[in-house]
Amino acid sequence: MGKPAKQGAADGNTRILRWAAASALIGVFLIYNSVDAASQNTPSVARPTASAPASISEPESDTSNEDEYADSSESQTAPESRPGPALPRSPASHLDIPSIGVSAPFVPLALDAAGVLVPPPDTEQNLVGWYEGGPSPGERGNAIVAGHVDTKVGPAVFATLSQLKPKGKVAITREDGIVATFVVDKIKTFKKNAFPDEKVYGDTSNAQLRLITCGGVYDHTAKDYTANVVVFAHLSSYRYS
Repeated sequence: MGKPAKQGAADGNTRILRWAAASALIGVFLIYNSVDAASQNTPSVARPTASAPASISEPESDTSNEDEYADSSESQTAPESRPGPALPRSPASHLDIPSIGVSAPFVPLALDAAGVLVPPPDTEQNLVGWYEGGPSPGERGNAIVAGHVDTKVGPAVFATLSQLKPKGKVAITREDGIVATFVVDKIKTFKKNAFPDEKVYGDTSNAQLRLITCGGVYDHTAKDYTANVVVFAHLSSYRYS
């Protein structure tokens, strides 16, 4: 979405990525996933050559209208996933989505005392955050990545996130030198008062990724956006940088 009117941009410091009902449950879902994944024997990753990345079998992408608001009556179960290879744990260091012009470093994110995910600083236009209390990108489970759609000074890193298309590619470079490539399955916009927690954060049997930013319209009274854009993606391949 575009940047809100100037007076909205100056309305205090409360315009952060708050995910309404999702905020209260994100810790439960993601910490569970992380502990569950860690309890399994994750095989070491063979070092593939740069010219021949290791590929992973891919589920079909959802080609439904990614710009349409999701109905609050939509099933709250996690998206279908297939068991598949997963990578060992390693922090994320850089995000690249060439199709929408995104190239940004990561900062680790955590929950505040109320269980709300604290987003990247709203003074940074080109910075994304990874929730380090959950799976890292490429681990089994849902890795959560958040970024601002805009800041007080202009459009931010995820200003064009809603323009991603199914089967689009998302590359995340990790601190262990692995570049994990994810394929987009679907892009959904959810009203914040009807956010499907389990669908977004619930357990999965393979390595998945969620990219989240604000969407809908900017409410100047609430000093927040009315919706969230969520990109659902799965691990497709990996290579060493």
